[in-house]
Amino acid sequence: MGTFGNPDIVEVETDILIIGGGMGACGAAYEVMRWKPDHIRVRLVDKAAMERSGAVAMGLSAINTYLGENNPADYVKMVSNDLMGIVRDDLIFDVGRHVDNSVHLFEEWGLPIWKQPGDEDKALKDGGKPVRSGKWQIMINGESYKTIVAEAAKKVLGMDNIQERVFIVKLLLDSKVENRVAGAVGFSNREDKIYVYSANAILLVAGGAVNVFRPRSVGEGLGRTWYPVWNAGSTYAMAAQAGAELTMMENRFVPARFKDGYGPVGAWFLLFKARATNGKGENYLEINKAMLDDYPPYGKSHVPATCLRNHLMMKEQKEGRGPILMRTDTALQALAKSYEEEFGPKEAKKKIKHLEAEAWEDFLDMCIGQAGVWAGENIEPELKPSELMPTEPYFLGSHSGCCGIWVSGPEDLAPKEWCWGYRSMTTVNGLFTAADGVGASGHKFSSGSHAEGRIAIKGALKWVLDHKDYKPSLSRSPKDLAEEIYAPVRTYLTHKDYTTAVDINPNYITPKMLQFRLQKIMDEYVAGVSTGYVTNEAMMNIAVSKIQELKKDSEKMMARDLHELMRAWENYHRIYAGEAHLRHMLFRKETRYPGFYYNMDYNFVDEKNWKCFVNSKIDVKTGEWTAFKREHKDLVPK
Repeated sequence: MGTFGNPDIVEVETDILIIGGGMGACGAAYEVMRWKPDHIRVRLVDKAAMERSGAVAMGLSAINTYLGENNPADYVKMVSNDLMGIVRDDLIFDVGRHVDNSVHLFEEWGLPIWKQPGDEDKALKDGGKPVRSGKWQIMINGESYKTIVAEAAKKVLGMDNIQERVFIVKLLLDSKVENRVAGAVGFSNREDKIYVYSANAILLVAGGAVNVFRPRSVGEGLGRTWYPVWNAGSTYAMAAQAGAELTMMENRFVPARFKDGYGPVGAWFLLFKARATNGKGENYLEINKAMLDDYPPYGKSHVPATCLRNHLMMKEQKEGRGPILMRTDTALQALAKSYEEEFGPKEAKKKIKHLEAEAWEDFLDMCIGQAGVWAGENIEPELKPSELMPTEPYFLGSHSGCCGIWVSGPEDLAPKEWCWGYRSMTTVNGLFTAADGVGASGHKFSSGSHAEGRIAIKGALKWVLDHKDYKPSLSRSPKDLAEEIYAPVRTYLTHKDYTTAVDINPNYITPKMLQFRLQKIMDEYVAGVSTGYVTNEAMMNIAVSKIQELKKDSEKMMARDLHELMRAWENYHRIYAGEAHLRHMLFRKETRYPGFYYNMDYNFVDEKNWKCFVNSKIDVKTGEWTAFKREHKDLVPK
């Protein structure tokens, strides 16, 4: 049996390896079992437990992408505008035409979906009309959303083919075939075991990145973030290190959320018609509306791009008219008044009671931390407005962001230069991705991520069937890989007795301290919270230099236990994700996303020269980054 200093090495052969346990992985697990021949082996490996893994872990109160009566082309237009015009129309349209089927499955598996009066017992697939909280969103009772979806995936794939609590940290290339993935390696965060997998195809769906930047919540609030803290940028880092082409990594998401609790605001804006005001009670979206004229066509749309709405909010804060307040105190009263006029007092009272319960459940089922902040500060939000604040930056490709990996598009939609035969395959042969992993195609959210996982795994299965004689040849020995993975453990065991205080030692650095150092660099030089999201080339060049020094020092990280070993490897991934973001920002000579960040050397949107994809790649032999442009094309008229 393995020990902390001498782990067991377990080698596993499979045909398809799914890395991750979120919505994309669950969709892939469900779909592959519908199509694969009996002899094809599939294995899913998740760092956590699938029921509460991924960004939907805590549950949701709405499904943000359900097209219903809407047209996929209109969905593409909405996503394109919100992401300032640079997206892959082929990928978005493909998700749009398939996403509803995943939502129908969720309902079939037991997810309660709100229906219009008279349609309560009619399923969506049979024409039941959902309650919408916006053009693309439908309301659900979703505290068990992820559990329901994970259960379906587990049942169909079988627990013998699933390994939970195993953290995959590196992809392995083939030693005989150039630019070909052959396997992956990781470790158990519960047992002293290293797992080395060889595979014909890999679907990498390990989520986005949190805690690369210093969060607003520090000290007693440390640990609170908007996106799940376990998302460490593993998807982007491992793909980049394997030589996959990244795209739009300069894009980030800075959501406006309830201050300190990171509570959701979408239902309040869309369903309860709440207003946000500055500290003087003024509607800043109205008084600053002329600022949107600087960003046509994205600011002129009926719903301006998310970053531009942040841009208007930040003006109020910078000019001393904060705080920004969500008028939770007046929203429900205003809605009650309109209901009374429409339905009469008795029916209005009933409707409001139901909506009020949902308003508070919105926090209990998807962000209980917000309820904790209100309780701790003795705030009754129905009587007192609550502060809003733009958060620290996040990297993701499924929500209102579009950074990620460059992938092959659908054959019937994609131009030939965007399609190389296997849908969702990266530029590394045999390596596929979906959900947060796919770049230039945001606004998939939970349902779209599930649908895209289903789409991607069919591409992976086709690849395996077309390459059935392939025999993986790993480029490194299992023993060599084990030594690298357990290096932080070796460092600790070698030097732990040098000092009497275990976390103060000249021979090593703790993962927690190294993470603070990364966050400080990103925050202070790469347009984090402390600089008001502002940077310039001189600042970013300093950051490049500091990141290189940080990489060297990261080799001195130590791990006292398996949990700390996981934290150490999450740091390795966050460093690469942060560096990718930094290098893309340096390359793009404009400010494409005002309200998310400002490059003050080029504080404008340059449609003529920079309406293009910024892609990058690491040379796997030298480790050198290269950034370059790829032409953008509008496939759907805007």
